[in-house]
Parts: sequence; C-alpha cells; structure tokens
Amino acid sequence: MGAQKLELSIALSDNENTQAIHRGEVEAEGLKLYPTSVHPSEMFWRQLKFADFDISEMSLSSLFIATAKGKTNWVAIPVFTSRHFFHTGIWIRTDRGITKPSDLKGKRVAIPEYQQTAAIWTRGALEHEFGVRAQDMEWFMERNPDKSHGGSTGFQPPEGVKLNYIPPSTNIGEMLVKGEIDSALHYLVAKNLVDRSSIDLSQHPVIQPMFPDIAAEKHRYFTKTGLYPINHTVVIRRELHEKHPWLALNLYTMFQAAKAKTRADGMLALKPYFESGVLDANARHWLGQDLMSYGVKAPRTVLETISQYVHEQGLTHRRVGLEELFAPSTMDL
Repeated sequence: MGAQKLELSIALSDNENTQAIHRGEVEAEGLKLYPTSVHPSEMFWRQLKFADFDISEMSLSSLFIATAKGKTNWVAIPVFTSRHFFHTGIWIRTDRGITKPSDLKGKRVAIPEYQQTAAIWTRGALEHEFGVRAQDMEWFMERNPDKSHGGSTGFQPPEGVKLNYIPPSTNIGEMLVKGEIDSALHYLVAKNLVDRSSIDLSQHPVIQPMFPDIAAEKHRYFTKTGLYPINHTVVIRRELHEKHPWLALNLYTMFQAAKAKTRADGMLALKPYFESGVLDANARHWLGQDLMSYGVKAPRTVLETISQYVHEQGLTHRRVGLEELFAPSTMDL
C-alpha cells in the first residue's frame, strides 16, 4: 500500500496554463489537490485577508509589497500563470483631447486597484516609455479598503499621488460612460466578489482603446524592452512549506506538466507569440524560446523590473529581492 497523500486545497484561475490541473490530468507527486476556480481579483483578496487556500495564484505586486514589510504567510514558487501587455489595455474617452499617452497628464484616470500588478506594469510603461508619471494624473480607485488587496497589505497612496475612492453606488464603467473620468488604465468586467463594473466599453461610441493598433504596440514594446509582463505567481502556505519543503519542487513539476500538456495543442503553443506580437518576419528568432518560461533564471529581467517598478512607484520602502519571495529550492531553476 502506498503512502497516504497530503490533501491540500488549491485556488487557480481558469486559463490555458491551469486547465489540466482543474481537470485532474496532471498531479503533483505525494499530493491530493482539491482545486477551486476563482477569479484572480477575488482569489487574491481572499488569500491576503483570510488565507482561504493552502496553495493559490497570487498577485506578484501584492506579494512584493507584503514581503517588504516582513515575513509573509506565503512562500512562492516561480510559476507564472498569466502574462499580458497591460498598457495596451488603456481605455480613453475620445472627447477629452487624448490622442497619445502623454495626453493623460492632468486627466482623471480610473483603476480597479492602485497596487495591482496590472496597474504597476501600466504605470511603468507610461513612465519609462512615454514620460508620464503617476503624479501627473488624478486617480480613481474602484475597490474600497474592505475588498481590496491593499486593505490587507496596509496600502496608502504614495506621496504626491492624488487618489479618490469610487463610491459603492457606481463603478469605473459607469463613470467613464457618464464622462466623470477621462480614462481607465485597466478594466475588469468578470463577475466576482471584488470588482463591480459590467458595461461593455467597446460598444460605447466615444470610448476606445488608447492604442488603435494594439498588436503593433505590443510588438514595439516587446521588441524594444524584451519584457513580457508577469502578473501572477503561485504561493504555498509558509507553515506547510516549512513542514514539507518538498512541496515546492513537486508543485513546480506539476505546473510545468500542465503547461506542456496545453502547449501540445499547436495553436495554444503559438498563443504567447501572437500575444507578444513577435509573429512577424523576425518570428524565427523567438520560436525556439519559451515566452511563458517558469523558473527564476529565464524571466529574471521581468521579475527584477516589476520589483523595481513597485519600489519606484512608492509602494515599498525598499526594493525586495527575488530570494525573499521564492522557495530556496527553486532559485536555480
């Protein structure tokens, strides 16, 4: 009779990198996992506030912020289930004289949560690519402290940043349609316990993406910077990792297997190349590389960049090292 498996709960978003785990098609040796599919906005809030699950995806920025203040309840493994070019998701009103990123200076800009990783990557691109700093805009945040990630990590607006909380009676979508704000840096409409917006902005005649050719901007940004922004990692309860240090590598191996199973589908294997805008005349240079690399070594520049952005945007008092986040056994992966 084999040894009894350790039974643990795991919360994951439902995307191509996690579906094989949800379906039970891959397993972690020595573990019996009970998966729950949760929208990231709700998942991170529940983990940071209530620690509902033994293992889960986690907001990379919130983990940096919490770690800067001391030892957290979590140990991360370098699995990155989600990457996007977040700055290409900016929405604008076309009647506010906004035709390029620099026109956001002096404008009223909304965001679901100021400290969320998507917002940090977007502000980083605005500052480093287009010369627009956070202090140049007036901010409106949809999530109030009781249902925000920052409510559990001690968020305070950084010095020089004017931030308003959107009242529960309205939301980003309604305010943008009514003309009460000029732009939204990140817009979420998926139903969950945290986000409130529901309007389809693409159907509104005076609202459009900041970048008319999103694919071209992804390609420009990636070709110039080499950055394919990461926003989610995976964490384990620290007490579990300390008791069972083998968890880190066993889980890492499972996530690698789940990704490989997905990539066996030809079109899904090419999805990161379409997303990053590299499928053009120069695509052969990239097709031999895994743009969704797990581990610390391959995406180190991306990880170091988000650590830099979190600090320079005033959300941590110091720059957090990667070795403070990830399990020691994974640092050489």
